[in-house]
Amino acid sequence: MTSAVSTIYHNPACGTSRNVLAILRAAGEDPLVVEYLKTGWAEAQLRGLFADAGITARDALRDKGTQAAELGLTAPGVGEDVIIAAMIAHPILVNRPFVVTSKGTKLCRPSVTVAAILPRLPAAPVVAVDGKVIFDPANTEVSG
Repeated sequence: MTSAVSTIYHNPACGTSRNVLAILRAAGEDPLVVEYLKTGWAEAQLRGLFADAGITARDALRDKGTQAAELGLTAPGVGEDVIIAAMIAHPILVNRPFVVTSKGTKLCRPSVTVAAILPRLPAAPVVAVDGKVIFDPANTEVSG
């Protein structure tokens, strides 16, 4: 039985995002996949995700492989409004993947952190295309 209530804000080029999507599907979820680099972000959407996940815009800021530092976003004292405006202008600045299920909202890094909001765990280990176990319901310390 699948659930249509989950959503993943996904970047298919990101290994962690791909792993989380695989874990969701193995858990019986049929998530709405939002490729946010194509769709972009709205201010209310970001503020809602961050509030629901219990994090700040700074917590969700991706600096690795982005222009966050050159835009001055990593400097101390940069406010939420400035960071969110930059995230809207440059969607890559939002760390990924964000997942929303019936049990909550979470920025799922590392991949195994998605377990905290899964309505049910996968019945068997989840293996990536390279053969590496990325999630084992008996050991949620496995990462990928």
